[in-house]
Amino acid sequence: MNSAYLAFVIIVPLLAAALLTVMHTPLLVRRTILLGTNAFALGFGIWLAVETYGGNVLGHSIALWPSGIAIPLVADMFSALMLIVTALLGLVCSAFGIATGDDDRAYFAPLVLVLSGGVYGALLTGDLFNLFVFIEVMLLPSYGLIAMLGGLRRLSAGRLYVTMNLMTSTIFLVGVGLVYGVAGTVNIAELAGAGSEDPLIGAAVAVVLIALGVKAAVVPVHGWLARTYPYTSPAVTALFSGLHTKVAIYAIYRIYAVIYEGDSRYLWIGIVIMSATMLIGVLGAVGENTTRSILTFHMISQIGYILLGVALFGPIGLTAGIFYLLHHMVVKASLFLSTGAVEVTYKTNDLGKVQGIARTEPLIAAAFLGAAFSLAGLPPFSGFVAKLVLVRAAIDEAQIAAAVIAVVVSLLTLMSMLKIWKGVFWGRAPEDGVSLVSARKPGRLLTHIKPSVAMPAVVLAVVTLAVGIGAQGLLVLSEQAAAGLLDVSGYVEAVIGQ
Repeated sequence: MNSAYLAFVIIVPLLAAALLTVMHTPLLVRRTILLGTNAFALGFGIWLAVETYGGNVLGHSIALWPSGIAIPLVADMFSALMLIVTALLGLVCSAFGIATGDDDRAYFAPLVLVLSGGVYGALLTGDLFNLFVFIEVMLLPSYGLIAMLGGLRRLSAGRLYVTMNLMTSTIFLVGVGLVYGVAGTVNIAELAGAGSEDPLIGAAVAVVLIALGVKAAVVPVHGWLARTYPYTSPAVTALFSGLHTKVAIYAIYRIYAVIYEGDSRYLWIGIVIMSATMLIGVLGAVGENTTRSILTFHMISQIGYILLGVALFGPIGLTAGIFYLLHHMVVKASLFLSTGAVEVTYKTNDLGKVQGIARTEPLIAAAFLGAAFSLAGLPPFSGFVAKLVLVRAAIDEAQIAAAVIAVVVSLLTLMSMLKIWKGVFWGRAPEDGVSLVSARKPGRLLTHIKPSVAMPAVVLAVVTLAVGIGAQGLLVLSEQAAAGLLDVSGYVEAVIGQ
């Protein structure tokens, strides 16, 4: 594959978004362009994984400008895997948005495509400034999606979301400026090892990592996520859950591996913070009484699991963290989409307002239950393998307390999932709630929920089951991605050696 093609996966969504913004094409054409662009990105990611298999790294400077001016794009197995899952979620969540009527809004498709283009750029860029730029490209359409879709509280949630991100972006940009001031470059490859060798550069890059930590919703700077994600539409919540915080997590993995070369002096800080994130996140869900607010707090808890991998920083720890990251993106989106299917059909996501959904909608109940078991770490789903490998890595690194917390939090997660199951899917409808039993249609997998609304969650639940059953395949790819983070010589050569 010619590395010059790397830019296509960024350019195509942005051009498609521009086209849909200025052209009032028929709805069918708009939908085809939206889904077709996401399908193209998915195919591109698979192609990229084939090209980077075995440790190959692709690098390209846009328009062949010299270093320092051009935008360096780099792709290895880690970025390829992230691109595949990102495109899959973009495709599935767009399909859900079409099925639920979100795309009736004229700018839904262009905003989703710009968001996707920004994410792909952030995954492929090789310098800190352009990482900042692509994250902003990702965030700008997100402001529009929050303001455009959701309930009455979306505007107050949107203000918090915009304020938090503007503040964090300012910190990020200050950090990038400090790095340039002390190192004379913001190219990640040129900064390889500088964070551990030069305290000034290390401190400057730490400012960037702090900003990324806020964007990833790490405890204690996690509150913004719990107070914003539940108040937009289910399709947008699922899309955000799979992409936004995960871009920040990906960047933390990449920066710490390349610029600090996994410096062990700071890893204990990560162990403490990520253990606290796992525990506080799941405890935050205890007092919540809506499906989306509970799932949002669980998302914070799971971010602790994912970043524990980089805090352990060894072959097994990084492999476990990357596997967990990919698994979690799929599972969390599936949970938001299955509960979202119930919410858009029955017009509520409050626990206890509607019950007995499993009787009338067994297909969506099965999708929720499978993803919930995976999130809690039960076999044969992908979450079981992810947590097993992560706990093993913690024990191998003598981080027994972190391993114990990971196991305890898994049990608490399962209890919270059962709380949603009991409050939505099990039992009989209350007298003042929606009567479901009387509307039951025996023998049907779906009664009121449309198949087009249910299928996105079902597809992702099947994916997590398939990954769990065939875990060895993804583990091998995750090991290759982890190897690229442990030995960054290929990454550096791909950028500087052009």
